[in-house]
Amino acid sequence: MHPPMLPPPRGSSVQFLLRCEGLAIAAVTAVLYARTGASWWLFAVLWLVPDLSMLGYLNSPCRGARVYNAFHTYIVPGTLVFCALLLHVRGPLLPIALIWINHIGVDRLFGYGLKYGEGFGYTHLGRLGKQRP
Repeated sequence: MHPPMLPPPRGSSVQFLLRCEGLAIAAVTAVLYARTGASWWLFAVLWLVPDLSMLGYLNSPCRGARVYNAFHTYIVPGTLVFCALLLHVRGPLLPIALIWINHIGVDRLFGYGLKYGEGFGYTHLGRLGKQRP
């Protein structure tokens, strides 16, 4: 297995931009969610559901990273939003997709990026936790 590329150093302008992007996505999806008229109870109940993907780490760090990343990219929820809007679907599809995207945006804001197979703390936004000297 190849070691991951070095992520940007903490405090870099790239990392700052990626976190601001997460903030913008979280803010926009919260506003859009409010416009759907869906219950904020639904939002609260489903918001942490993508983090159940961390259970993949019980198998191995590599499997955990793959499962976590599958649930923490914008591809699936973005496709759900596109389908809901294109097909004029009524019901929970659009609100659920917006909750999912909001979760990912907040994760990015706080530095929880996509994971490398070496372990949960190795992300595309930098290492999580205290750095060893």
